[in-house]
Order: sequence, then C-alpha cells, then structure tokens
Amino acid sequence: MTTQKDVNTLSHAIIGYAIEVHKELGPGLLESIYEKCLAHLLIQNGYTVVGQQSVPLNFKGLDLTCELRFDLLVNDLVVVELKTVDKILPIHEAQILSYLKL
Repeated sequence: MTTQKDVNTLSHAIIGYAIEVHKELGPGLLESIYEKCLAHLLIQNGYTVVGQQSVPLNFKGLDLTCELRFDLLVNDLVVVELKTVDKILPIHEAQILSYLKL
C-alpha cells in the first residue's frame, strides 16, 4: 500500500533530479529536452517512467484521448508536468489538476 510518505519521498527525488537537469542545461531549451533528460536520470536511478501517456477523455461519445497527454508518470504514482516558463500561472495549476481529475 502506498503511503503519503512514499509519495513525498518520490516527489522529493523527482524535484532533485529536475533541479540537477536544470543546473546542467540551464534555461531556454524546449520542454521536450528537459523531459527527456529528466526521464533518463530517473530511469538510470531505478525509477519506472512512462512518457507522454494519454489521458482518457470522452465528451458525449467523442473520444479525445489522443489530444491530452501528461509529460511523465513516475512509478505509477506521480504525474510530472514540466513547464519552461518564468513563473507558474493559475492556468498551469488548472492543467495539472484537470489531468489528475480525469
């Protein structure tokens, strides 16, 4: 059974690796580059990573699954949505909350 401590420990590790990637590469690159590098570090360190996973979405019989993807899923537990922005805006928070809800 997964505990909140497990989630917190995994989240802390992911953030650490993301900081490592950013320190190494610096700002200004495409989100996809940071995503690939972060996934690489996580996999090298024994984590299970699924990239660009479709989020199931059906609107009144219309299948929109292929339209909506999150960046990374780590250990089937933590969704990672990378952003290459100066600051996180409310729309970014709404995006990840929508992914989790769906």
